[in-house]
Amino acid sequence: MIIASRFNGPPGTGNGGYAAGLVASHMDIGTPVEVTLRLPPPLDTELTVRAGDVLRVYAGAELVAEATAEAMTDDEIVAPASFDQAVSASSTFRGFAVHPFPTCFVCGPDREPGDGLRLFPGMLPDGRTAAPFVAPPDVSPVLLWAALDCPGGWSVPLEARPYVLGRMTALVTSVPAPGERCVVMGQMLGEEGRKAFVRSTLFGPAGDVLAAARATWLAL
Repeated sequence: MIIASRFNGPPGTGNGGYAAGLVASHMDIGTPVEVTLRLPPPLDTELTVRAGDVLRVYAGAELVAEATAEAMTDDEIVAPASFDQAVSASSTFRGFAVHPFPTCFVCGPDREPGDGLRLFPGMLPDGRTAAPFVAPPDVSPVLLWAALDCPGGWSVPLEARPYVLGRMTALVTSVPAPGERCVVMGQMLGEEGRKAFVRSTLFGPAGDVLAAARATWLAL
């Protein structure tokens, strides 16, 4: 398993959601999977996947990630917004002014269209974030894990204190067709010390839930 350099989050390391999705792809992708990142995922490095009751991923002797089967419930879904509401919210994306990782594959404004996902989650009045997501030509379950990552993270005040993904549990039930207009929602649930707890949901063009996640982010 290799995380290509295109899929970076912080400079020199993998985007947390993409890395977690790639790890999860080695399990039953039709059920919820919890991935814990033990180290910043290295880029362009051969990673060894060892299956078992707990799937583990190593870079040499170093443990990078662990994955287990988990459970999710319907009450973990973030309330939706319309595509037009997401477009309007996206114009207020705080990362346009201050961004800890402006080349992030998912939400980096310095990435070129067609290279990064360029998801810019803006804040709604009630604290939820919303971003429009037009499915790219290479859309896949792993890319949906990535798309669920930063919209949840930006419900936390990332520009004031950088955070990175520590743990993510997600379920992808359907993959949109390339070009379909979707919406990604995020919501912060609370904080505890260095940890922030969030959830995120991807809605399809008809308002159906395509994927959902809960995550723990860690302040640097």
